[in-house]
Amino acid sequence: MSTTNILEMRNIEKEYFGNRVLKGVTLTVKPGEIHAIVGENGAGKSTLMNILFGMPVIYSTGGIRGEVIFDGKSVDIRSPKTALDLGIGMVHQEFMLLPGFTITENIKLNREITRHNPVSKLLGSAKLQTLDIEKMRQDAKKALDSLGMTVDEWLPIAGLPVGYMQFVEIAREIDKENIKLLVFDEPTAVLTESEADTLLGVMKKLSARGIAILFITHRLDEVLAVADSITVLRDGEKVGWMTRDEATLEKIAEMMVGRKIERIKQVAKDVVEGGETALSIRNLRVTMPGEMVRNISLDIKKGEILGIGGLAGQGKIGIANGIMGLYPAQGDVFLGSKRLELNRPRQAIENKLAFVSEDRRGVGLLLDNSIETNIVMTAMQIRDMFLKPFLGIKGIKMADEKAIRTHALKMIKDLDIRCTGPEQLTRRLSGGNQQKVCIARALTLEPEILFVSEPTRGIDIGAKKLVLDLLVQLNRELNMTVVVTSSELGELRSICDRIAIVYEGELEAILSPAASDLDYGLAMAGKYRDRSREAG
Repeated sequence: MSTTNILEMRNIEKEYFGNRVLKGVTLTVKPGEIHAIVGENGAGKSTLMNILFGMPVIYSTGGIRGEVIFDGKSVDIRSPKTALDLGIGMVHQEFMLLPGFTITENIKLNREITRHNPVSKLLGSAKLQTLDIEKMRQDAKKALDSLGMTVDEWLPIAGLPVGYMQFVEIAREIDKENIKLLVFDEPTAVLTESEADTLLGVMKKLSARGIAILFITHRLDEVLAVADSITVLRDGEKVGWMTRDEATLEKIAEMMVGRKIERIKQVAKDVVEGGETALSIRNLRVTMPGEMVRNISLDIKKGEILGIGGLAGQGKIGIANGIMGLYPAQGDVFLGSKRLELNRPRQAIENKLAFVSEDRRGVGLLLDNSIETNIVMTAMQIRDMFLKPFLGIKGIKMADEKAIRTHALKMIKDLDIRCTGPEQLTRRLSGGNQQKVCIARALTLEPEILFVSEPTRGIDIGAKKLVLDLLVQLNRELNMTVVVTSSELGELRSICDRIAIVYEGELEAILSPAASDLDYGLAMAGKYRDRSREAG
């Protein structure tokens, strides 16, 4: 491995609308080095890579501060084309493939091989040349073979298993002649265990060819298996660097999650230790793309705030979505002694369950309707609330505009929704106030159990505290059972009585908010149960 750096990123700073997401991060990578970047969701990993690859979102939001030096020269990477021309490739977390094209066409996209035909020869025009399909297929097959793939290069992308799609993405990058550095953003997230092992072997082969690799992953055992060096990011800052020889699972985990947690709510020990069970979940399985739940058994105590945490794609989001009937679910869910029939959203709501979705704008709100319509719509449809007889005719009902307005004004006041009035379109509210409208709609259903998924996603730091304070207030004053699913571990630790950590669709641990950073790091990496068994 060369001692000269192929990449230096010096004091990189990035803001999104006043929110500092990178705070002076410095990074160096040598040719042939596998350099892992680890951290919790929101630590700044993907933003750093988007800067390196010149993604448009970086410069459409004000650009960066700091300097990027590639192959010994200071560079200004303002587009993916610039990055590609320099020799930087990126395998994205979200597939960048054209489903209607073949594997070969995707691998050779924008680098097609052409040959002359009679017309192009006659007119002397390169634009009229014919695609050399045979040569393109040979190149594609060579790239696929180097990855250990036996799939035919002429197959269309549509219909391929997701693991195959991931390898096609990688084949596209290694087919490029000038590649010097490859960025892998969560490359094993969609792979089976055997496919992941194959990929790690491929990364070592690429490294041996002198290609540097930046490896972003949540799977710490993979980091220890292949990385030559490791950078740890937390809350937009570089908090650690170590070589593979210096690294341990415990050391990385502790750096990833270590932070001072300001408690908003003290743990209700009587509720946790001897409390009545509000909802009993047994062997829950949910088919939610990207958030599969494979087998969850969990008791939710009456009057507690239960947190559900875990890294992206591990299944935490699927639990509430499955219970509320938004995605196909199997298993048993009991409200006391009553069995809740799954896959029926109406029945869940009728049984005093309510849900604030993580997809606020796509599922949670009618953006082009008024605040008051959003607040009462579900209650009108499911519970027949805010309706009155039409002209006194029994069985024919119409909206009770006066009751709707009175209730909306009360919710706006109680939740401090900052708006011009109940008739304002929800689209025109800030993210934090849109989230409060979602909560108001759920509260209008008068639930006994409130599921809230990613309550602070996409809202500013001031609004985050208001939303978290509101959840605590509902729990304290109404004795409402609240289940909060969040990628923000610090927020869960600040308001929850207990926190369930989900890994690969199963319950890895239930921890106290005061548990050690090490315990949380191990649980989120899927190693808590292993250590517990060893200790036992």
